[in-house]
Amino acid sequence: MARDRTVADATESSRLQDENRRLKSQIDAQAMELSLLRARFARYETALRGSHVVVYTQDRDLRYTSVSHEMMGHPVADILGRTDEEIWPADIGAAIVALKNEALATGQPRRTEMAFDDAPGQRWHDLHIEPLRSDSGEIVGLTCASVDVTDRKEGEAHLRLLLRELTHRSKNLLAVIQAMARQTARHAGSTESFLNQFSARLQALAASHDLLVRESWYGASLNELIRSQLAVYLDRADAPVSLAGPDVSLKPEAAQSLGLALHELSVNAARFGALSVPEGRVTIVWKRGGDGGPQNALELDWHEQYGPKVKVRRKQGFGSMVIERNLARSLDADVALTFEPHGVRCHVVIPASQFVAL
Repeated sequence: MARDRTVADATESSRLQDENRRLKSQIDAQAMELSLLRARFARYETALRGSHVVVYTQDRDLRYTSVSHEMMGHPVADILGRTDEEIWPADIGAAIVALKNEALATGQPRRTEMAFDDAPGQRWHDLHIEPLRSDSGEIVGLTCASVDVTDRKEGEAHLRLLLRELTHRSKNLLAVIQAMARQTARHAGSTESFLNQFSARLQALAASHDLLVRESWYGASLNELIRSQLAVYLDRADAPVSLAGPDVSLKPEAAQSLGLALHELSVNAARFGALSVPEGRVTIVWKRGGDGGPQNALELDWHEQYGPKVKVRRKQGFGSMVIERNLARSLDADVALTFEPHGVRCHVVIPASQFVAL
C-alpha cells in the first residue's frame, strides 16, 4: 500500500510538473503575443501621430470610447466619455450628430468634409463614419476616422484664385494685343512693315512677361525691365546706353505698359535718334521723388545725346501715342516727351501706387 501510494504521489507530481511546464509555456507564448501586439499598437499609434488622421470609436449614445491621439487641439482625456455636442460649437456639433445618427439608423457608412475652428485658424477635416458591429452583427456604436485635409482645401482655393487671375490677365493681354495690332496697322504703310513692327512689339511684350513669370507675377525689377528691352545695346562692350537708379519693383500692369514704352523709345532712337549713329548716347536714370515732386513717386528720365538733329514730327505715330497717352493713362503717370534739338527726352513721374516696394 505504501509503495502504491508512493508511486501515485510520484505520478501526480510528474503530472503537476508537466501541467506547470505546459501552463508556463502558454504564459510565455501569451506574453510573447502580448509583446508583439504592444509593438504593433505602438507602431500604429506612432503612424497615426505622424499623420493627419485621428481614429476613434463611439457608443450608441455617441460618447467617445477611444481616441487614437489628440484631436483638433483637444487632449484625449478631454474627449473620452463626452459627446460631439459637448465638445464642438452648437452648429458643428449638431451637423456631426445628425450624420452619425444616420449611420446608426441605416447601418450604412457616411462621409463629409467640415470646417472646424482650431487655435491656429480654420481647419478642414474629412470624416469617415462606419457602423461598429458586435460578433452577432448588432450595431453597438461607430468607428470613425478624421483626416485633416486643410492643405488640400487651401491648395484648391489657391488654384481657383490662380485660374480666375489667369482668366483676368489673359483677357487684359488679348485686349492689349488687339489694340496694338489695330494701332500698328493704322500707322504701317505696308503689310511687311506691319508684320515687322507688330512682331517687334509682341517680342517686347513677351520680354516683360518673362520677367513677371520669373517672379510669379509678383512684380518686375525696373532695372531688369529696362535691360530686357535694351539688351541688344547693353550687351555690347561699347554700350551706348547707361543706367542708374535704385532697386525698385513695378506692379505687373505697370511693367507691361512701361516695357512697351521703353521699346518704342529704343526703336525711335535706333531709327532716327541717338542709337542710329556710333557716337550717340542714351542715359536712363531714375530716382525717388524730391525737389518739389510728389512724395514717394519715382522720376524716370530718358535722355538722348550726340545723335542727329531732332525734327519735331507733325503727325503723332504709334510710338508717341504709346509713350505719351497710353503710358500716362495706364500708370496714372505724368509724361513729358520733348524733341529737343540735341536729342529726344522723356520724363516720366510714376506714382508710388505702381510699385511693389520703394
